Amino acid sequence: MQVALTPSVPADIKMSAEESLIHRLERLSQGERTSLAHRASGRVADALLLDSEPRVIHAALENSRLAESAVIKALLRRDAPDVLVRAVCHHAQWSPRREVRIALLRNEKTPLSCALEFSRSLPTALVREILQGSELPAATKKGLLKDVAERNANSAASGR
Repeated sequence: MQVALTPSVPADIKMSAEESLIHRLERLSQGERTSLAHRASGRVADALLLDSEPRVIHAALENSRLAESAVIKALLRRDAPDVLVRAVCHHAQWSPRREVRIALLRNEKTPLSCALEFSRSLPTALVREILQGSELPAATKKGLLKDVAERNANSAASGR
């Protein structure tokens, strides 16, 4: 990890060190993975977002080197852990971000209450578009579309 984080180390060596760490993650203890999630490079933190342990995922979300694109990519994976989805839904740094909310609206594991909150923060036309390609359960999509229709009706009524 130190090699991957040292600024003077050439990029190819950093990448090799990161790859080596990523390939060894399964053999590390939960404590070691949690420590890595807090302090490691963005690539290693990215890989730890898909860990099975909630503490490791929460630590990875707190890593200052973690990029928004990595969080979105992890959320859009079919095998994204439920713990990751719930953690991002309630995370003070990640949940307010527009693109993260869009990714959460596409994920089948996003709780209805969170999906409703996120959909209300986005334009109704965008919500409709997102829901067309979303993996959310049909009942959740139906509820969100009903809410969008009500929002449109209310805005039309108040516009008169």
